[in-house]
Amino acid sequence: MFWTKRVVIGDGERGLVYRNRQFEGVLAPGVYRWFDPFARVEVNVHNIARSDYAGNDTDVLVAALADNLSAHFVLANLGMNEVGLVLKNGKLEDVLAPGSRKLYWKGLIAIEVQAVSVDESLQVDAAVARRLRQLGSLERVAVSLVVPEASAGLVFVDGRLQRTLAAGAYAFWNFQKNVGVETIELRVQSVEVSGQELLTRDKVSLRVNLAASIRVTDPVAARTRVAKYGDYVYRELQYGLRKAISAKTLDELLGDKASLDADIFGYVRGQVGELGVEVLGVGVKDVILPGEMKDILNSVVQASMSAQANVIRRREEANATRSLLNTARLIEESPVLMRLKELEALEKVTEKVDKLTVFGGLDGVLKQLVSIKQ
Repeated sequence: MFWTKRVVIGDGERGLVYRNRQFEGVLAPGVYRWFDPFARVEVNVHNIARSDYAGNDTDVLVAALADNLSAHFVLANLGMNEVGLVLKNGKLEDVLAPGSRKLYWKGLIAIEVQAVSVDESLQVDAAVARRLRQLGSLERVAVSLVVPEASAGLVFVDGRLQRTLAAGAYAFWNFQKNVGVETIELRVQSVEVSGQELLTRDKVSLRVNLAASIRVTDPVAARTRVAKYGDYVYRELQYGLRKAISAKTLDELLGDKASLDADIFGYVRGQVGELGVEVLGVGVKDVILPGEMKDILNSVVQASMSAQANVIRRREEANATRSLLNTARLIEESPVLMRLKELEALEKVTEKVDKLTVFGGLDGVLKQLVSIKQ
């Protein structure tokens, strides 16, 4: 009829009936008619394949349906310290923030809302975190952190350090509290201090490159006692290098670099020891002289080496002269030794001639005439 209102509710639908804008009831699948000459009846049809109730009158429905609410809806009513895990057909699909109140249609999809207490640790269960990461919603409701091997994780809640973490994957609810996470490297790290222009005690300008190896032994101290421990160690290495260089002359530096390394190591180790950072070693890589100073130093070294060579040469000549003098004295005192030396000389001569003619026997060779024909 003209004044009759007809509504059809399908199998995947539910209807909410309002008369004079006041809730009257829920319609199951079927065909419904109302005599409504003044258009006072309104029916809102909802597709329950999307189980979340999309209306803005959740509180009205809860109050109006009262005990009959569970026949049509699943109510999620969370406390201020609870997080809601929404399971659809047994699978986690959504997370509700603390204090949420929400309705889900019953019928096509099995809905379950699990209330999880948010304790002081705020840590998300590993299985829940994996599922939320799979859904791409983990970053929306939690702060996640992966701590590699040989590293430590630090968790800050409202600016206060709460706990340290070993290697692994973690997630923390970020509802109501401000959660921050950081990773601290525990492996040995290298620090390079390059191109430092310094003056020695004797006012010689140098450019020095320094390398050091460090390791964090207490991640809490390294994070909380100094803003950036890497910058602090770098600056202390600079100070230690300047202090050590200014206390030595150029000759001392070039002659004993090991003591320079030890001085810098001792200074820096004392400065960073209480910050949870251990200095494992310090070494000066390069000591670079300006061009003019390098030429002067090379000239000094060359002159020093030449002088040493002359001393050695003179010493050897003196030794050779002394040896000849001793030999002459022995020959003078022993005629037999004299004759042996003469025979050695004759032997050397005969090695270089083709024919030798001797007159007067052996004495003629030694005392009279020797004729050598080539």
